[in-house]
Amino acid sequence: MNTFTVAILQILPADSRDGNLQKGIEFCRKAKNAGADLALFPEMFSCGYDIPEDLGALQNLAIHADDPFISDFGQLAKELDMAIGITFLEKHDPLPRNTLRVFDRHGKEVLTYAKVHTCDFGEECRLSPGEDFYTAELDTAGGPVRIGAMICYDREFPESARILMLKGAEILLVPNACPMELNRISQLRGRAFENMLGIVTVNYPYPHPDCNGHSTAFDGIAYRPDGSWRDTLVVEAGEEEGLYLAPFPMDALRQYRKDEVHGNAYRRPEKYGILLDSTVREPFVRADKRK
Repeated sequence: MNTFTVAILQILPADSRDGNLQKGIEFCRKAKNAGADLALFPEMFSCGYDIPEDLGALQNLAIHADDPFISDFGQLAKELDMAIGITFLEKHDPLPRNTLRVFDRHGKEVLTYAKVHTCDFGEECRLSPGEDFYTAELDTAGGPVRIGAMICYDREFPESARILMLKGAEILLVPNACPMELNRISQLRGRAFENMLGIVTVNYPYPHPDCNGHSTAFDGIAYRPDGSWRDTLVVEAGEEEGLYLAPFPMDALRQYRKDEVHGNAYRRPEKYGILLDSTVREPFVRADKRK
């Protein structure tokens, strides 16, 4: 295949779940018309990344994974012959989860991922963290693509992307809800570079609270065949609401992964035992760390 195109839906939420559904459907149709293979939403779009302090209100805002809000996007994916990555506040015991579900172009659920690295220093202390990182083979009109997922704060831990690379991911989907500035964007550039994979991040636009757009995509291909370097940036959105296309050159990416020295070939995992040590020492001790 030549390209795998992701539609970045950098859009503001409406004032209700039904409003988010209708707006989401509208933008998915625009994504299909623009030639996308997959449309991706920002973080927890079902509620516009709203995490009430009151636990009763939080539970009422959460929805089951088979809620019509979710299944309607599955039906839409089949209708449009286009994959959709929809995000939502998922009902879960004991506390809701921050979840992404990906439907393929046939309307089949292929990936469900709950955010592992919840922001426990803030309002996400009221959410349950996910349990693992997953990949899935996504059937597209141009051929299969192996996708994986991180959500927002996950990207700040190199282990997240590394695990997904080791599980075979070629493209990482990253719903997001925070200010995207030089350093956070640089993290994503680094994750793509060191794992030789594509990363597409979808943020809320300004003026959504604590968000500023600047959704990005990096293809991870740092060097040309002649050895000269290139910019791995595929697209960077501005602050405003809109739909942005991120075309990933899959043939070139796969050849690059076969030829270059990053990724897995020269790792020394037998030397990395300390990575499994859960002890937290100063200066990193935090009283609000989840027990």
